[in-house]
Amino acid sequence: MRGNSRFAKYLFAMGVTVLIILNLYTFIVAYPETYTLTPGISSSGSILAKDFSAFYVGAWRLWNNPANIYVRGALGGMEPATPPQPEAFKYLPSFLFVMSPFLALTYQPALFTFNVIQFALLPLIALLLYRLLEKKGLIVTFVVAIIALLQPFPTSQWGLSLSYYWQWAEGQAKVFSTFVLLLSLYLGSRGRPYLSGIALAIGFFDPRFGLLTLPLFLMYNWKTLRAALGSFVGALVFSNFMLLYPGTGIGFLNMVLNSGLNTPFYYYSFIPFLTVVSVMFVNFREMVVTFDYYGVFGRYTKNWKVQK
Repeated sequence: MRGNSRFAKYLFAMGVTVLIILNLYTFIVAYPETYTLTPGISSSGSILAKDFSAFYVGAWRLWNNPANIYVRGALGGMEPATPPQPEAFKYLPSFLFVMSPFLALTYQPALFTFNVIQFALLPLIALLLYRLLEKKGLIVTFVVAIIALLQPFPTSQWGLSLSYYWQWAEGQAKVFSTFVLLLSLYLGSRGRPYLSGIALAIGFFDPRFGLLTLPLFLMYNWKTLRAALGSFVGALVFSNFMLLYPGTGIGFLNMVLNSGLNTPFYYYSFIPFLTVVSVMFVNFREMVVTFDYYGVFGRYTKNWKVQK
């Protein structure tokens, strides 16, 4: 199935459809958890509102109380109530601009809507993977799609995927993160460095996965690297200008030093992590050839046939 025949593409599309349907089952199983006050997968065992509460309350503070974006716990007053306490916000403030439109809804409908929008991104993630990896063959591309769209690990209580169960249950943003990072790579592969840099800046709200994606970003934008890096740095600085607001930058720094570096790698974090790593693995030869500027590995790579 290495060729891109119409029948092969049809089988690939059918396989992706099955993966998304199986993910939908996990979405349905996880839905009641979005209303449940439990420790969830918190390593501390403390009972807090879902992770989405950090985004929702953080977006409200962005426009009403920016100096306290990174303050833990509820502050009262006109702030949206997410009992018993909102989760702490641990990302760059740029993500709060993405979350701001959800303030038009109350907390629980906003969480559900955010999940639905992210679920709708799954077919687009499959399409991006197809465009990025189609020269590798549809079987290889489909294996990566399984990792990105389902990460199957069936359990009796948590559906067919631990990663996606807690992604939906907590109202996390890992599907959005995966989509934006893959979009950056796709734009780079299509010779659109400025848009590629902007997309990476958007996806850099969680720097862990932005840094992980950076080698692929450099590889796909190698011929137009100055433009790509310039737009990335410019967009990253511009979208995080709130760090200059009195109290916000210090709050971010304190968050990173006090808790951000110790944040556990929860199940849903494997969605962007394994997706990016699998794309790296598939493009291993291309990455080595791209970065081996001085030919250090030339004796090993001279016979490699790198697909352009």
